[in-house]
Amino acid sequence: MADMAEDELAAFRKSWEQELTGKQEEQRLNSAPLPPCDALGQSSKDDSKKGYFENLKSRNKTSSPSKPEEEGRRVGGGGGQAAAVSKDQPQYVSIAHGLLDGRTSPLLDRIQEERSRRKRQYHNITGGCRTSLQQQQQQQQRKLKKDRELVDQLIQDLNEVNDIPFFDIELPYELALKIFQHLNCTELGRCAQVSRAWRVLAEDSVLWFRMCTKAGFHQEASVSDSPCWKSTLRDCRNSAKTVCSNWKNRVGSISQLQFELGKVLCDVSFCDNFVLAGYTSGDVRLWDTLHWDSSASFLKINSLSANSEPRPFVSHVQVNSTVAAAAYEDGCVDLWSTETGGEPIRHYQTPGRIQVLALSSDSPILCWAAGPDVRIDAADDHGYWRTLCRTQLPKPVESLVVVPGRGQQQRPLAALSAGDAVYLLDPREEEPQILHSVYGHPVTCLDASDSHVALGVKRTGWAMHDGGNKIHVYSLETGKLVATVGDSLGDFSCINLRDSPPHLLVCGNKDRRVRVFDLRAGSSVASLYAHHLGVTSVQADDWKIVSGGGEGLVCVWEMRMGAKLWEMHNRHPVRHVRFNTSTLVTANIPDDKSPRGACITDDDLTAHRRHRGVICHYDFSEEALSQDHVLPICRSDYTESHGYNYNIGLAVPYDSLSGSHPSH
Repeated sequence: MADMAEDELAAFRKSWEQELTGKQEEQRLNSAPLPPCDALGQSSKDDSKKGYFENLKSRNKTSSPSKPEEEGRRVGGGGGQAAAVSKDQPQYVSIAHGLLDGRTSPLLDRIQEERSRRKRQYHNITGGCRTSLQQQQQQQQRKLKKDRELVDQLIQDLNEVNDIPFFDIELPYELALKIFQHLNCTELGRCAQVSRAWRVLAEDSVLWFRMCTKAGFHQEASVSDSPCWKSTLRDCRNSAKTVCSNWKNRVGSISQLQFELGKVLCDVSFCDNFVLAGYTSGDVRLWDTLHWDSSASFLKINSLSANSEPRPFVSHVQVNSTVAAAAYEDGCVDLWSTETGGEPIRHYQTPGRIQVLALSSDSPILCWAAGPDVRIDAADDHGYWRTLCRTQLPKPVESLVVVPGRGQQQRPLAALSAGDAVYLLDPREEEPQILHSVYGHPVTCLDASDSHVALGVKRTGWAMHDGGNKIHVYSLETGKLVATVGDSLGDFSCINLRDSPPHLLVCGNKDRRVRVFDLRAGSSVASLYAHHLGVTSVQADDWKIVSGGGEGLVCVWEMRMGAKLWEMHNRHPVRHVRFNTSTLVTANIPDDKSPRGACITDDDLTAHRRHRGVICHYDFSEEALSQDHVLPICRSDYTESHGYNYNIGLAVPYDSLSGSHPSH
């Protein structure tokens, strides 16, 4: 028995040494560098474990003492092998069997620890990637959610706002109104749809009042004059469109202003709503086209001219919104008030005949010249008239214009031509200032605006070869020449700079043409063949031109197209053409102021009808409700007993049928 125990102990020692040798090799393998995380799978772990137990089994086979013990271990297997061993075996035999089976081997804890460590490493790597991806997705979701919340909040604010949005807290109502005053009608309409508060702002009366006055309507009105300026502006624009259409289609009413039957018309003036006319009988008549029954229309002549036999002719008349003036052949000048009429408020007497008479269009400033003597009179704030300036020029004055826009500054200024020189007359200066003077080139026509003076110059002799007759435009501020336009063989007979659109000048010439010039470029905008006896009077606005000729024809032109819209004819030359938005006044004044009848002894007033001249007043503000509003070309019809061949209305049936405009 002792020998048998010693043999088993030697075998155990030998197996133990083999086991220790295998453990050192395993530690050497474990100390080698690990493969990547992806290569450390479950298969690599199983291979290492399998190799370990195979080596262990091979050692057990070599160290097995007998066949029965091997068979006993196979039968027991796993954890039951320890129970199958005989109880009589020593304890160290059981420990050896446990070590050989691997149940109590210290490598199990190391293997399990290594497996847990690699598992944690794998989860950390994959979890970090997954976390970063999840964080990006969450950030995008939060951004989309935030944007949706902002849009929803904006929509909610616009739907539920009760005050002015965006600047209700920072700005008061007055400052918000100043912002809105820079918008036009369309933009105000869009803002009125935003909210109730914006609608209150967009419909404020102050905004629409300023817009109405800026458009040229109700210039002298105040904010309190209309309960709704928005409606007022809409009505004014609709009326303006109607008036423009009536102008183009010759729709309106026409009236002939007649006062002295049997006497000849001498001169006519038109300003605002007043028409002033003077006759060979010495009478002066004033019409208020807004109030036809006004008592101010009756103007009395001064006692000196009234007691003269025969009574002197009226040579010149001028009118503005406050004062009417008339000059007579005997050198007298009378002034009346357009509000009261009746007796003259001022009377002047000069020894010579009045050559020219001019009245400021916007202030009570009167200027006239008798030969070379020039005089300027004006009324002060209390209505008292006093002489501001009296001077004498080297030559007789041929034309005279009072520069407009100077009344409020108390600085009246007059431009006048005498021979081949043009002067500026300022009451504060001792001597008149020479604006233009070229020897041998007389001035044929003259006009002035608030900033420029335009004059037509006739070129004679060798000067005709350098381009013909010209129009020179001078600046009133500097007194320098700013533009020279025109290139015509004919003399310029009329210029209208005062009533023309900005930077434009319209003029008429004896070569039968009406021309419009752009002063900025110095070029011609329009050139119209208008009147075969020369142009005598002309006026233009932003879209139309009205011209009168020596043959008695009044023409209305469309400026942009250069086409004639319609024309009206009377016997005598057209000496006066003036229009405003809806009214046109034309005057056909005969050259012969002392006509004779059909016979030498014929003194019938009806026989002189064709010689008297005529004033026509056109109103284009009426609605075109029937053919009666279409203006006839000739004023007579078949029912008139005093009609003559020159004015029988032969064109009326054609107008009523086809609306054509036959020429005369």
